[in-house]
Amino acid sequence: MLFEKLSGKRVLLTGHTGFKGSWLSMWLNQLGCKVAGYSLLPETTPNLFTLANVQDMVSHHVAEIEDFDSLLKLFSEFQPEVVFHLAAQPLVRRSYRTPRETFFTNVGGTINVMEAIRQTSSVEAAVIVTTDKVYENREWLWGYRENEALGGHDPYSASKGACEIVVSSYIRSFFSSTSAGNPAVASVRAGNVIGGGDFSEDRIIPDAVRAVLNSEPLQVRSPDATRPWQHVLEPLGAYLLLACKLLEAPHFSGAWNIGPFGHDVATVKEIVEHFYESFGSGTLEYPSVDSQKGVHEARLLALCCDKARTELEWQPQYLSRDAISLTSTWYHDVLVKNKDAQKCCVQQISHYSGLLEQFYNGSNSTR
Repeated sequence: MLFEKLSGKRVLLTGHTGFKGSWLSMWLNQLGCKVAGYSLLPETTPNLFTLANVQDMVSHHVAEIEDFDSLLKLFSEFQPEVVFHLAAQPLVRRSYRTPRETFFTNVGGTINVMEAIRQTSSVEAAVIVTTDKVYENREWLWGYRENEALGGHDPYSASKGACEIVVSSYIRSFFSSTSAGNPAVASVRAGNVIGGGDFSEDRIIPDAVRAVLNSEPLQVRSPDATRPWQHVLEPLGAYLLLACKLLEAPHFSGAWNIGPFGHDVATVKEIVEHFYESFGSGTLEYPSVDSQKGVHEARLLALCCDKARTELEWQPQYLSRDAISLTSTWYHDVLVKNKDAQKCCVQQISHYSGLLEQFYNGSNSTR
């Protein structure tokens, strides 16, 4: 009932073959949406899109987000009512190797999506996904609010900060809430996401999984760095809730932070130690500082999510230890026990949806 406004809607999802996109595709399918996905093929083998047979749940379109003509053609043919934009080059360390491509994909792709929305009258609501790294990070102990200065040291963060400026400009220039018939558009800045099915390079949990399966120690670059860790279903649930709110009222447009409770921010070392404890095996090594030359990695990063807590009435349903346990269970079930990946995902979606329903019905206590 919580997401009933999305039931039966035509939903266009960019980046549907990625880690978060695959989870969101399955959730939208559970909600009875008609989904068209637009993305490149998965980069890794294995990948969640293939393991969970996500292609069977969506109308699957393979193309580059920089290809505006192909994107606009899909918008024109499908006539989406709701848009979720997740397609991106999502990796910080890769952005140092391919800065030009990172900016073209992330900024140019977002411009293409915003322009396609502008030219498609069927669109009622759109959620544009960026990152917690859009802020000019001054290594503060407190969390950044939505009105803090945007910035970015590395090319990835800078590109996502630029995406926020693009979205804000389109909202103010073309999607004013005072104009009838315009879509309501919001951007979402989520924290570091973990969950089953992520096989990306240079991410701590996928690296941990590869290391333990190969009987190798995990190389932990920045053990004391803190991040707003959250299970993948937390931001996805917030995206869905925000889309429903946007369908109701345009004043939900604008930027939103989605992250864990302030007291639940954990270090990289704590995350991987808890993961290996839950998984049942795994060892850690800490490379020298010299081996990390040329790559800037922030030590402190936190989000203030008071706006989402107050105006969306949203809050996390899992603590970091829950997120780690669920993630470890998924990898162990699918990669070690050979359980069906799609069923494992659907079970976790159903469990999380039940927690959300309880919370919004007032029977879930605040943690």
